[in-house]
Amino acid sequence: MTIASSLAFPDDRVSIEVPCELTVSVVDSAADFAAMREEWNRLLSSSRSDCIFLTWEWMHTWWTHFGEGRRLFLVTIRSGEELVAVAPLTLTRAWAGPFAIPVLEFAGTGAIGSDYLDFIVSAEYESAALETLIRFLAETGLSLRMPRVRRQSGLAVALAKQLVERGWESLEIQTDICPFIDLSVGSWEAYLGRLGPRHRYNFKRRLRNLERDHTVRLHPVNNETGRGGALKHLVDLHLRRWRNRGGSDAFHEPRLLAFHDDFSRLALERGWLRLTLLEIDGRTAGAFYGLRYGQVFHFYQSGIDPSLSRWSIGLVMLGLTIKSAIDEGASEYDMLHGNESYKFLWATQHHPLIRIELHPPGPMGRVHRNAARITTAAKKLAKRVLYAASPSVVAPLE
Repeated sequence: MTIASSLAFPDDRVSIEVPCELTVSVVDSAADFAAMREEWNRLLSSSRSDCIFLTWEWMHTWWTHFGEGRRLFLVTIRSGEELVAVAPLTLTRAWAGPFAIPVLEFAGTGAIGSDYLDFIVSAEYESAALETLIRFLAETGLSLRMPRVRRQSGLAVALAKQLVERGWESLEIQTDICPFIDLSVGSWEAYLGRLGPRHRYNFKRRLRNLERDHTVRLHPVNNETGRGGALKHLVDLHLRRWRNRGGSDAFHEPRLLAFHDDFSRLALERGWLRLTLLEIDGRTAGAFYGLRYGQVFHFYQSGIDPSLSRWSIGLVMLGLTIKSAIDEGASEYDMLHGNESYKFLWATQHHPLIRIELHPPGPMGRVHRNAARITTAAKKLAKRVLYAASPSVVAPLE
């Protein structure tokens, strides 16, 4: 079977022979993307790349608030009517001097901090669908940028290797790490027993003193009535805490706030949201923004009242949320990207994250590669200037 798909930036057409009666099409309409919710998540649940940041809820909300300046380019592969693979891509531009060059890049990138981005492929069709996707992407002649890919596994890593075998140039850069806790120990006390003795003693002492002198309550928000107010508490406490530390890029602009308002509502509907307030004597002292997806409990963001720092609110709240994750049967507590030292008081393992840049063979590939290098060099220079001006900011791994 032969299919043709029109690219959004170049006006030429791509045509490939598709094996196993698989059909390829590109979804470039926001309305069509909106209609894919149920089949998208059904496919995701059958894929080894299954994670919260590849759900339709996360991706579509990202597109709604951060899609400006991009073109939707969701490569879908079907067997009959069944969706068996999605490449969640967008068309964006890289600049080579005065010229803008179209580049394919994962959706979900940027300030919202998506981790574990990847292709979504049904395990049943993995080999044939991945080969079809590779052939299609090769025929586009466009470079491919895939940030925040998990190094140890992932379909993006497999796809990159096969494109390199076809003459593509690949650049792999470690960008960050995601510390995580294996919760298979089964109980809170067993987990505490594995912590370093000094940290274990410090946590127990802080919690004991706090509970001795005050009424301490961890209040999970499980309805829409309380969600909006709890989210506002989180944002307010987070920004107050970071105000004297050079600021935070987590909630610093309106579209980020709008994204989290929309996504947290959808996550609540799905049963994924773990938005929790820590109250001391009836006063909100801390707020925790977590997500439970499958067997993984994610620590996304938090905020604490800086005027109560003497009580080690952040330490206590983090420990109690780990306990909650164990109590509800999660197998992993993922602290997501960031190499902050406090995370390694609790976690002893981490998932490395990489960025993969792929450039096709030939003159156009060289132009794409040079444009990417110029952009990367400019970003690194900007980071050095930022961290030199704000020593309190923890620099990510390059």
